[in-house]
Amino acid sequence: MADDVAGDVPTLFLIAGEPSGDALGARLMAAARGLTGGKVRFVGIGGERMTAEGLVSLFPMAELTLFGIFELLPHLPNLIRRIDQTVAEILRMRPDAVVGIDSPGFTVRVAKKVRAADPAIPLVHYVAPTVWAWKPKRAAKYAAIYDHLLAVLPFEPPYFEKEGLACTFVGHSVVEGQAGKGDGPGFRQRHGIAATDRVVAVLPGSRKGEVSRLLPDFRATLELLRPSHPDLVAVVPTVATVRDRVAAAIADWPVRTLLVEGDTEKYDAFAAAEVALAASGTVALELALARLPTVIAYRLNPVTVALYRRLIRVKYVNLVNLMLDRMLVPELLQQDCRPDKLAAELARLLDDPEARQMQIDGVAEVARWLGQGDIPPSERAARAILDVVAEHRSIRPQEGKPRTGEQRP
Repeated sequence: MADDVAGDVPTLFLIAGEPSGDALGARLMAAARGLTGGKVRFVGIGGERMTAEGLVSLFPMAELTLFGIFELLPHLPNLIRRIDQTVAEILRMRPDAVVGIDSPGFTVRVAKKVRAADPAIPLVHYVAPTVWAWKPKRAAKYAAIYDHLLAVLPFEPPYFEKEGLACTFVGHSVVEGQAGKGDGPGFRQRHGIAATDRVVAVLPGSRKGEVSRLLPDFRATLELLRPSHPDLVAVVPTVATVRDRVAAAIADWPVRTLLVEGDTEKYDAFAAAEVALAASGTVALELALARLPTVIAYRLNPVTVALYRRLIRVKYVNLVNLMLDRMLVPELLQQDCRPDKLAAELARLLDDPEARQMQIDGVAEVARWLGQGDIPPSERAARAILDVVAEHRSIRPQEGKPRTGEQRP
């Protein structure tokens, strides 16, 4: 257990590659610090949230916020350089554990190189890869690399355990946020939004490619809605990595539009809104916790999609629909991600109280699943990682002797 970690202060090398991972990492850091009485050291790669918790990032996390094959290709040389830099730093420091937080495109490549160079360094991956959505046999790939896996969904561990990889269900840390506890009236008051105004939360994603592809469609959607809903106010929560890009894109939107940053503003906006238009991603779970009726949209490079469709085994992209195994939250993807269809779905949720209530009731079930257990997910994750550290230290070779895989002259 965490209390058994003895000796000098353990060092955890954390690697996050995008804002959702940065949030996971920050909560993990706070939980580990609480479990150890502050006797833990963090190094690695993270964003503004992990930095606020005391991490000095090896390089800016924004360099890793990429998605899709054709979106990645122009950045590949720099990505390879950053992988090699990260591996070299890990081998130099030899931390008590390396924890990759989601972003498998980067973290798995780092882990493979570390495993090959020094098999004695414990490797943990936080957020089990969705092998159930792709190919279950891919679980064997992770079993060959990692010592432990942390799953955020309850049905995931068996896929990996049957391959001999220890996997702990820790729960989804989205329940630790304030998504369902926002102050809607306070948000309206401080932003001068009238009681009769109808607020739509617009969430175009946290990656540059996402916002570039989706914001033009979102603008056109609001243009179509304005004649029948002249009292619409759009609120666009964003993050630092894409703030300037989003601000420029929404400057000429056809309805009053507010740009906000930070969790408090985002969750208060959820509470003030009647509907949301959002890119597919973790935010869908936050919207479920906020009981905010939502339309999900997404668009990728068509060739990337053609390749993914050969591998994907699931019917939905939204975790809410996946967990319910039915289309509760509308998903308008690729060729269906069109302003006329997006506007029609939003208008239905704005104008039909029964449609709104049906979605609210459905996401409440998902919210209950996500919130199971008395121990916060980040604390469960921290306990599991510290247990890996404790086990590693108990079998560590005596000082002066090489670890397994270490070469001495």
